[in-house]
Amino acid sequence: MADNPMLKFVDISRDMPQKRAPDLRNRDFDEIYDEYADDKAREQSSRCSQCGVPYCQSHCPLHNNIPDWLRLTAEGRLREAYDLSQSTNTFPEICGRICPQDRLCEGNCVIESSGHGTVTIGAVEKYITDTAWDNGWVTPAAPAKERTESVAIIGAGPGGLAAADMLRRAGIQVTVYDRYDRGGGLLTYGIPGFKLEKDVVMRRIAQLEAGGVTFRLNCTIGQDVSFADLRRDHDAVIIATGVYKSRDLAGPGAGAKGIVRAIDYLTASNRRSFGDAVPEFDSGALNAAGKRVVVIGGGDTAMDCVRTAIRQGADSVKCLYRRDRANMPGSLREVGNAEEEGVVFNWLSLPKGFSGESVTSVSVQQMRLGAPDVTGRRAPEEIEGAVQDEPADLVIKALGFEAEDLPTLWDQPELEVTRWGTIKAEFTTGRTSLPGVYAVGDIVRGASLVVWAIRDGRDCAGAILADLAAAHAVAAE
Repeated sequence: MADNPMLKFVDISRDMPQKRAPDLRNRDFDEIYDEYADDKAREQSSRCSQCGVPYCQSHCPLHNNIPDWLRLTAEGRLREAYDLSQSTNTFPEICGRICPQDRLCEGNCVIESSGHGTVTIGAVEKYITDTAWDNGWVTPAAPAKERTESVAIIGAGPGGLAAADMLRRAGIQVTVYDRYDRGGGLLTYGIPGFKLEKDVVMRRIAQLEAGGVTFRLNCTIGQDVSFADLRRDHDAVIIATGVYKSRDLAGPGAGAKGIVRAIDYLTASNRRSFGDAVPEFDSGALNAAGKRVVVIGGGDTAMDCVRTAIRQGADSVKCLYRRDRANMPGSLREVGNAEEEGVVFNWLSLPKGFSGESVTSVSVQQMRLGAPDVTGRRAPEEIEGAVQDEPADLVIKALGFEAEDLPTLWDQPELEVTRWGTIKAEFTTGRTSLPGVYAVGDIVRGASLVVWAIRDGRDCAGAILADLAAAHAVAAE
């Protein structure tokens, strides 16, 4: 009997790809992890226990068949591993880089609970797909038959692009409309290069174009093209705009110069990396160089901001979050990376006000965790009299995002929204209150993960294909 290539977790320890030294990586925007070598990828994949109930798969929003492509990798069958990975995930090389695996697949790995350390699922996923690109296995859509139906997609982020890929592979004519000058949405302008190098995104955009997807960039719906025109000219419309309206700060001095939105700050940095002219960066308004930086928030966007500020040459970078480390919403892996690079975290800290016409300091209220609230999380409470000033020349608001008022912006009062302003859409299909109009991703869920947007885009594409087939069946009767 041949030797079982799997279940090596007892003999082989968890080993992530080598991470560049903090004092080297905090000077540039290159990705911080090296690539696995072939032997190391096989070795780490062989640690999978091939458990009967794969919690890694069930806790992945895309339900990727992780145990099977780990086994194929361990056996050296990388082409098959890629094909299996691609069958459920439109962008596995992106998810392998930016998914919070510590909260999803790896965080639910069975061998972790037995004390052996989780399988390095994300690193293997990245390795499989990067190998596929290197070997030319990733090919543009080549539908067996072209169809006359067309679909408009508003938003070139991960949800819209995932839907575009699936619809195009079915032969549908797809046009993606986006307000920015490059596709990718937050993948391009919101996530820093040290987590997701931009050529990784751009090659996917190029692949979609090569497969027949049309992109209309620098196009704002409601200004350059009306929503009514899209409905008239296409058989279906998918709204995949994401959420870009930043939550604001309260308190005295909150409108001072030097207090900026995270999305503006990150976009300026990413545009600079592309070589674009960025006047706000050159003037220093959106540049942390030489400044005392305070970032407010505890999510992944806050982590992107603090680590970007370090790389821009800030004098100091501090992150204020009103709860403690264990209760923050962002990835703990990202917190660890940030701390290694020189970021200081002030837990249980809440900004109460700001000094200076151009900000010079933040008034910080110390907090403690009280009784759990209705969600089960312990609610932060102020400690009376415990207030101190934190010097700051640049304050970055990373408090999360909300939906824009699309019914008003697009003159579509019949488009139903929730009390949070997100579009009310049917679960798993994306169908909205308007016939032939669908919605996916953050504009439905609120600010969420890229992997959930991909899941929504794929599910919605399937629903549109089913609805078009049903419409044809009725017309044929």
